[in-house]
Amino acid sequence: MQSAMAMTARPTAEDPNREAISATGAASVPVEEADLAAVDETAAEGPSRRCIATRQVKPKEELLRFVVGPENELVPDLAGKLPGRGLWVSAERAALDLALQKNLFAKAAKAPVRVSPRLADEIVLLLRNRCLDLIGLARRAGQAVAGYEKVDAWLERGTVSVLLEARDGAADGKRRLAAKAGAHHIKGTATEPASRPSIAVIDLFTAAELAAALGREHVVHAALSEGGLARALRLDAARLKALIAGPDTGPNH
Repeated sequence: MQSAMAMTARPTAEDPNREAISATGAASVPVEEADLAAVDETAAEGPSRRCIATRQVKPKEELLRFVVGPENELVPDLAGKLPGRGLWVSAERAALDLALQKNLFAKAAKAPVRVSPRLADEIVLLLRNRCLDLIGLARRAGQAVAGYEKVDAWLERGTVSVLLEARDGAADGKRRLAAKAGAHHIKGTATEPASRPSIAVIDLFTAAELAAALGREHVVHAALSEGGLARALRLDAARLKALIAGPDTGPNH
């Protein structure tokens, strides 16, 4: 995975698996301004790619991109910016496991590829860290609040785009805020309607993880206002949710 940090993002070559039907470590992968701009510019129906495992055509936001590094190692490209041929896999544990079991990365690349046997778990950790980085960036940008009263006030004003609830927090408080938000817990999809999206409720992180991201001692309730950071968090959290929806393989699931 260290090669992922060493590879510089240059304009990517045309992906051979781009569909003609396009409509329009444990380090974390750094979240950059360009990543957020890409989220802002994504159309309601963005370009599609074909999953090398399921062969299904899906929007890029529902897939994970990989490239082959200089030493033939598989490098996850969660930001979609690394050079080279993109190998796309659905953001689902079963699809990643299938690609690994059937050596589909090497077949798609038409070359030997070294793949970690714990690929799905490593991607879950990378996405988890990206999400927490985004929450921290939102705090520093003044686009996040923490605490029941502050979140409740933002909900009253219609400021909230993402409602964060610690997965190990008390159920009563979480139910009250989610009910006030009129929200649904995000499902295993990263797509959003063209109209203003409903509030996403994300409960993938512990109170300790939220507290560390937000610079607090303990956080059960938090919220992000509308903007590039919130939209990027919705997309990455949806991919993370889809991945951890598979069979439990560790204490973080």
